[in-house]
Amino acid sequence: MSDPGALLVRCDASVAIGTGHAMRCLALAQAWQDFGGHVVFTMVETTSAVEGRLRREGIGVVRVCAAVGSEEDAQATIALARANQASWIVMDGYCFDARYQAELKEAKLKVLLVDDNGHQAHYSADIVLNQNVYAREDLYQSRESYTKLLLGPRFAMLRREFAAWRGWKREIPIVARNVLVTMGGSDPDNVSARVVQAILSEHDFEVTVIVGGSNPHLPKLRDLIADHKATVRLVENPDNMPELIARADIAVAAAGTTSLEMCFLGLPILLVALANNQRPVAEELSRRGAAVHLGDSPTTEGSVIARRLIELATSAVTRRSMSELGPELVDGCGAKRVLRALQTSDIRMRRAESSDCRPLWNLVNDPTVRASAFSPESIPWDDHVAWFRKKMEATTCQFLIGETAGTMVGQVRVDQCSELEGEISLSVVSGFRGTVAGHRMLELAVRQIFATTALLRIHAYIQPQNLVSIRAFEKAGFLKSGEDRVRGSRAAHYIRERNSSADIGEL
Repeated sequence: MSDPGALLVRCDASVAIGTGHAMRCLALAQAWQDFGGHVVFTMVETTSAVEGRLRREGIGVVRVCAAVGSEEDAQATIALARANQASWIVMDGYCFDARYQAELKEAKLKVLLVDDNGHQAHYSADIVLNQNVYAREDLYQSRESYTKLLLGPRFAMLRREFAAWRGWKREIPIVARNVLVTMGGSDPDNVSARVVQAILSEHDFEVTVIVGGSNPHLPKLRDLIADHKATVRLVENPDNMPELIARADIAVAAAGTTSLEMCFLGLPILLVALANNQRPVAEELSRRGAAVHLGDSPTTEGSVIARRLIELATSAVTRRSMSELGPELVDGCGAKRVLRALQTSDIRMRRAESSDCRPLWNLVNDPTVRASAFSPESIPWDDHVAWFRKKMEATTCQFLIGETAGTMVGQVRVDQCSELEGEISLSVVSGFRGTVAGHRMLELAVRQIFATTALLRIHAYIQPQNLVSIRAFEKAGFLKSGEDRVRGSRAAHYIRERNSSADIGEL
């Protein structure tokens, strides 16, 4: 793929709103950088710690003087997007309402909105991402027909440093001793101190307290911990978060972005909701058995924290179950899935036209395409023309072209083989291989064909060694039905049934 250009991120960070919006956007920014693009953050509010982290990552930061979510804010974002020739704008915050989104779309910009609550009156962003465990489609009933939803922790965006820990397995001690305490990047109410005091009332724990660089209570915490250096360690603004999570046996944590990082590494968590928007996270993770909800911070007494901590520390069975459930929810690939959604959002399927004859001839004679075909011989031009005309005239053939910005991405063809069944084929243009273009075309084509024909079942036959195609068909909802033989060769047989579409946002 070519250079994806610039990604413009509009989010804020402060003591009051915390740093979670910026940190999860940083994860997507890193994925964009890995894909070859560059990133600029535009912020009305930020902290020196957050701004310093972004700049160390090679990310530009532009401060905007405007009220958050205002007309001036929207116009400044539009101007920066145009100045940077941004391919996408990512917005993460609670003030980007229906009017704000509409202004960006009226400016012909592509918009991803990271949203936690579904509380806006209407959504017109191209993509709405809610990575929380409670995310569901009915939160977004008022949205444009083109608005795509990416829902659930499959899309939890973890920063680059977590990638090396995929597949890591946690050991579960009989009795837990190492406790990790983290209340987010700012912790304006100093809940960390209350939790530490509760843990210090017990004498069998070693405690690591993590505080962000935006924490206004750092001096008080230092004083509190100074007299307990043998058992309590204070870590300020760490850059090795995965390692700290991996070392711990239990965490007492805010129900923010970090809770999903802990799920990824299978760390049993006692969760405190520091704000109203964190309560659904804590409640749902607790309901699913991946965490324990202690309550909201103003009502969580130290005695409750100590009691529940001891209960969890002495139950290896409970901790093992929580440790197994967490990684099932968060697998660490969320940022890549979001990036793939951005890459493929422009792909559209249309019916083949006569002008496609020669580009398709070039595609079908591509050496990679021929190698994966059951008839590997190159196809003469005259034979191709005759075949193409026959397919174009056939009422039993659905011949679709995938394209983006006027460029052909590939082709999907379904030939009817009985009254209610068809056989599908797929080819992807070389410049789009290695992306999710293949399965995205399949996804769109199958949806269109089921909506416009009476077909109930579509069959695919793939060479067993063609793993790229197999993965594309599987991601598009095709299920393996066994093996067959096609023109004397082994073929993996896959089937897609009507009404078996993949979940919303499956990428």
